[in-house]
Parts: sequence; structure tokens; C-alpha cells
Amino acid sequence: MALGPQNKVHLRTAQMSGDQAYAADIDVGLRAYMLKVYNYMCIGLGLTGAVAFATSTSPAMTAMMQAIYGTPLQWVVMLAPIGLVFFLAAKVNSMQASTAQTVFWVFAGLMGLSMAYIFVAYTGESVTRVFFITAGAFAGLSLYGYTTKKNLSGMGSFLIMGVIGLIIASVVNIFLASTALQFAISVLGVLIFAGLTAYDTQKIKAIYLESDGTAVAEKKAIMGALTLYLDFINMFIFMLHLFGNRE
Repeated sequence: MALGPQNKVHLRTAQMSGDQAYAADIDVGLRAYMLKVYNYMCIGLGLTGAVAFATSTSPAMTAMMQAIYGTPLQWVVMLAPIGLVFFLAAKVNSMQASTAQTVFWVFAGLMGLSMAYIFVAYTGESVTRVFFITAGAFAGLSLYGYTTKKNLSGMGSFLIMGVIGLIIASVVNIFLASTALQFAISVLGVLIFAGLTAYDTQKIKAIYLESDGTAVAEKKAIMGALTLYLDFINMFIFMLHLFGNRE
């Protein structure tokens, strides 16, 4: 039986209402997912800062760090966080969400140990100032990545190549000890990780699926938090090189 014009209008209205309700459900789920990502990231940063500060102000911890400096254990402390990043990225799909969360907290704590030198090398005032500058820049860039309609995927490969270039330049500068090169590396580092903050936020948002189970969504949130954590930490370190006041 053919539908009259009025019935067609009612049917179309009902369909639109259903689509709007579905979109609203997705939006609510997406906001909850992104909030979890940011919560994990902020707690991780807080843990890193607390461990770094405690290590730098505790005579016992300072003595221990001085004792291992120049020994093979120094490289264990420095490289352990990197190892955990690769481990988590490779094994996250096969591990429990609670295990992935534990690995993330351990990683954040080890990063605190490896970054304790910041509170020794730089004044507390400049560390605080640069932290809030970084936090403000990060918030703005991440908000842009979350809200923009522009597809940022095209800049991803360019930024990754930039990171590789930074690593190579940093290794070269270990031997050259060039102040000018270090300044250029720091400026480029800030710009590259600023771009990655927006790009990674959009990518983390894009991988959200309403159909994901609780465990899958939890692991996605942890990996998203890890990605943004690394963007923040690297941008902070490069900014500290530029604007920090040494002791």
C-alpha cells in the first residue's frame, strides 16, 4: 500500500529522530572515552612529576642515582621507559586491561626517575613556569585536534620523519656539543611535538567505536593516554631547553 505525503513526513521525522538519538549516544560515549584518555594521561604526568621531585630532593635517592651514574645501571634507568613503551605497544592486544594499566603506571614512575635531573639542573621557578606554558599550549593544540573538521592525517608521516630527524641530530650533537645545533633541535622539537599533539588527538578520537567492549575501550584509552603523555613530555623538555633557567 502506498504511503500518503503525510505518512512519508512522519516516517522521515521518525527516522531523523532515531539517527539523532544514535549520534547523541555516540557523542556521549566519545566524550567519556576521551575524558578517560586525558585522566590517565594527567595521572601519569602527576606520578612522573612526584617521583622526579622526590628523587631529586631525597638525600638517599640522590646518593643512589649518583652511585649508578656512569655504570651500566644508568642505561637501565634511562632506557627502561623506552623498553616499556615498545613492550606495551606490542603486547597490549593480548594482555588484560588491568595489566596494561599497571605497565603504564610503572612506565610513568620510571620516567620520573629518569627525569629527576630536571629539578637539579633547572631552577624550580623555571620548571614550574615552563610546565604551565606547555600545559596551556598542549590544551589548545589538543582541543584543536579534537574539534577541527580538517583531516590531519596527511601531516602524520611528515611529523614522524621529523621525530626521526630529531633523534639523529641529537645523537650527532652528543659528539659536536654545538650550542647552535641544540637550539635548532629544541625549536624544531617544540614545533614537531606541537603538531603531533593535534594529530594524535584526532587519531585517538577517530579510533573510538561505540561497539567496543569494555576491555578494548580501556586498552585504547591507555594507549591514547600514553601517546599524548609522550607528546606532552617531549614538548615540555624541548621548551625547558629553550626557556629554563639553569641552577
